[in-house]
Amino acid sequence: MERGKKTVARKIVYDAMELIKEKTKTQNPLEIFDTALKNTVPSLEVKSRRVGGANYQVPIEVTPQRKTALSMKWIISAARNKKGASMSKKLADEIIAASKNEGEAVKKRENTHKMAEANKAFAHFAW
Repeated sequence: MERGKKTVARKIVYDAMELIKEKTKTQNPLEIFDTALKNTVPSLEVKSRRVGGANYQVPIEVTPQRKTALSMKWIISAARNKKGASMSKKLADEIIAASKNEGEAVKKRENTHKMAEANKAFAHFAW
């Protein structure tokens, strides 16, 4: 939702669900949305900690509530960054891609996990 326009956001989501239903030829587009969320949920993220004058990227486990929030945020931002089509079409395409383990939101999750894996040596700075 942008600038408090709930009805516009609601229309975009419902149109996207209809497009998902048409493109995938399934009865329930919510199952595809659920799969897309599961495929983009991060388990680790990095947070910056300042220790002794140096900044370290410390890997931290993500709380369940933040997992879903990040997942939705990444899917929406990936859809917004695409060019050319309406937002409902871009959102539908990104949800379908994420349900197949493809797309920008899945890449974002993989990059986050790579960063956390690379900075595993600084895990002892987490508190």
